Amino acid sequence: MKIRSPIVSVLGHVDHGKTTLLDFIRGSAIAQKEAGGITQHIGATEIPMEAIENICGDFIKKLDIKEKMPGLFFIDTPGHEAFTTLRKRGGALADLAILIVDVKEGFKPQTYEALNILKMYKTPFIVAANKIDKIYGWDTYRNSTFIESYSQQAASVQEKLDEGIYQLVGILHEEGFESERFDRVQNFAKQVSIIPISAKTGEGIAELLTMLMGLAQQYLQEQLQIEADSPSKGTILEVKEETGLGITLDVVIYDGILKKNDIIALTTRNDVITTKIRSLLKPRPLEEIRESKKRFRKVDEVVAAAGIKIVAPNIENVISGSPLRVAQKDFGEVREEILKEIESIKIDTHEMGVLVKADTLGSLEALVNMLKDMKIPIRVADIGDVSRRDVINASIVKQEDPLHGVIIAFNVKILPSAAEEINNTMVKLFSADVIYQLTEEYEEWLKAAEERKRKKWLEAIIRPAKIRIIPKLVFRYSKPAIAGIEVLGGTVKKDYSLMREDGSLVGKVESMQDKGDNLKSASKGQKVAMAIKEAVFGRDFDEGEELYINIPEKHYKILESELKGKLNDDELDILQEIAEIKRKEDRTWGI
Repeated sequence: MKIRSPIVSVLGHVDHGKTTLLDFIRGSAIAQKEAGGITQHIGATEIPMEAIENICGDFIKKLDIKEKMPGLFFIDTPGHEAFTTLRKRGGALADLAILIVDVKEGFKPQTYEALNILKMYKTPFIVAANKIDKIYGWDTYRNSTFIESYSQQAASVQEKLDEGIYQLVGILHEEGFESERFDRVQNFAKQVSIIPISAKTGEGIAELLTMLMGLAQQYLQEQLQIEADSPSKGTILEVKEETGLGITLDVVIYDGILKKNDIIALTTRNDVITTKIRSLLKPRPLEEIRESKKRFRKVDEVVAAAGIKIVAPNIENVISGSPLRVAQKDFGEVREEILKEIESIKIDTHEMGVLVKADTLGSLEALVNMLKDMKIPIRVADIGDVSRRDVINASIVKQEDPLHGVIIAFNVKILPSAAEEINNTMVKLFSADVIYQLTEEYEEWLKAAEERKRKKWLEAIIRPAKIRIIPKLVFRYSKPAIAGIEVLGGTVKKDYSLMREDGSLVGKVESMQDKGDNLKSASKGQKVAMAIKEAVFGRDFDEGEELYINIPEKHYKILESELKGKLNDDELDILQEIAEIKRKEDRTWGI
């Protein structure tokens, strides 16, 4: 058995310093080359133990590392990607994670998203409270340990930093994690360590790397043991075209050995395929997998953990985030294993529920899990762009279940035919590149839609009202009876049923008019002409008589329990009178 390097993922909100941190560690300058300073592609970097010892100096010697690890294997996860692409069966591809937070800005949407995913995958992590050099009054001591640098700061500056750290402690507590500044942690098994750093000046980096090594030592001894000569297992990070090479796969190998000419099993949208490796391109240590081709060297084999670029035929439809397996004679078994894994994430039912699309297997898995936590039913969950068929599928659900007849799309395109169908069917589409934002937007829309539904339902509740037939203003005796009325209290609406003081039914309000204008409702003080369907003057009502709105018992109970505070004094009095009339016939009415 051999110990491999722990795979470390750096997560956090955009511009909080992920790439700058890795740049400092490896001494390259990728951050300056990136558009807008934002990481755009997934990369991997091998940091040998010698380099770590060089950065940490005496600090790491205090750790009693029994099993010497080869080093640390960093995956630089773009802020827009949330490390969901980096997955393997049963959890995250990363063994450890650094959650990087700007100590002045605190938690942002993608920070929460990263934390949710770390929680979901149960990945051990530390928090890097970055940009301490931006604290007003901070004196920079390049490349020093945090403890040394902190001790040199003015008391007021130390206080400002402590405030920022305790805000992080508070948020982490709300999210279910106990945490503390690393040098104050009493129980590393129960508390998350927060390491204040400056990725720009190098302050605190020694402690950060040491804490990572300590975390690996504590939790990952068994996990890091690999069979160096067993068939390789890996995860596809990215499928991309390289000049002079054609379509290539960027892969992280986390177990076993991968060799040139190996037959590998890969996943496409519809099947598991096999292909033969033509070339393996390995980045040299301390170099980025995505840097220029000149920095790659051809190798015959790699042992985990390794970031490798594979050149092979027929790989253009391979899914990012999907598994890679070396398939020897056992291709049938390997195929079944991969299909089971894919099927455990994808969903395709005829149930009522939302339709989910995502760009990679990992982001689909994270999105599905978050929606399940929200108790949202899912009809279909799949990888790929939103198609016309998806919209038709969602519109079928919408007809029966408007709240779930929607499409939730993460980091994918909307095909033109789908956009046209959305305009035709008015299917609601939620599309974003932050999962957290996507689920939050849907939840808010859901609440607003539920509120509208409830408002409509409450508006349909028949409220109390009372009218008086104005003497000498009966215009028609029957079919329908038409008379002048005055509203004594409440609001009368078209189609409301009327009753007498003895509880006998009079008829329904067919229409109301005032000076020739048709009215849908009439309120207290208004005098209008009212047509009463099925009523006959002299038999069902008389001049000067007071009539009440006939409120169904169900509506009365809702008025009593939910709407009483929204009724005025007149309406409350009339409601009481109506209840007394009803209880003459049924003593338990409305109780």
